[in-house]
Amino acid sequence: MNKQADRVLVVDDDPELRALLRRFLTEHGFETRAVESGSSMRRELARNPADIIILDLMMPEEDGLSICRRLRVDGEQIPIIMLTAKGDPIDKIIGLESGADDYLAKPFEPRELVARLNAVRRRTRNTSPLQNDQTVNIGPLEVNFSTMVAKRDGTPLLLSSREFSLLSVLLQSRGRPLTRAQIIDRVHGHDFAVTDRAIDVQVARLRKAIGDDGEAPKLIKTIWGTGYMMVGDNA
Repeated sequence: MNKQADRVLVVDDDPELRALLRRFLTEHGFETRAVESGSSMRRELARNPADIIILDLMMPEEDGLSICRRLRVDGEQIPIIMLTAKGDPIDKIIGLESGADDYLAKPFEPRELVARLNAVRRRTRNTSPLQNDQTVNIGPLEVNFSTMVAKRDGTPLLLSSREFSLLSVLLQSRGRPLTRAQIIDRVHGHDFAVTDRAIDVQVARLRKAIGDDGEAPKLIKTIWGTGYMMVGDNA
């Protein structure tokens, strides 16, 4: 029985890039569709679900950051890789803060995009060695690794795949501090260029998502000079 191909939806206003990515990704085993705008994306998703979205940052009708935020607010957890023509690190931070799972600056080598797609899908399918446990309880949180669902006081939390991956890494090492470099390696991969500032932004976003007070966090502690540590009861 053949494995079902991952369904990729490219959202970019450049017709040449859409055609190139559709052809290249299809040749590499992805079921690929391409649309030119956020409104077209929403219509396409209503007809046919996607496993991952490749989203351009700069588009005239609605930019990628706005589209990404709207998807996350609506509770959509499809992994998103953001594309941008800009190389400024602040754009990367803003993209990740908006809920994107990965970020790739144009121009890029198509094979690198394939590698990023595969890495994001691996994280989505195999978030943590803890996934063989049905649930992990820590403080008010209940995390089910087989279904990738996290709850706080019984209420499901809206987490992106990147946020769930970060939560999983922190839970796996709960009670032990992780440096930012270790977090980058375990969440993003050792060859992924992520700044310490980007990690701080992602931790802040995760704290907000799980209801951990950023001013006085009780679950994800900042270990000054080192990084972060998951603490809490029922660990």
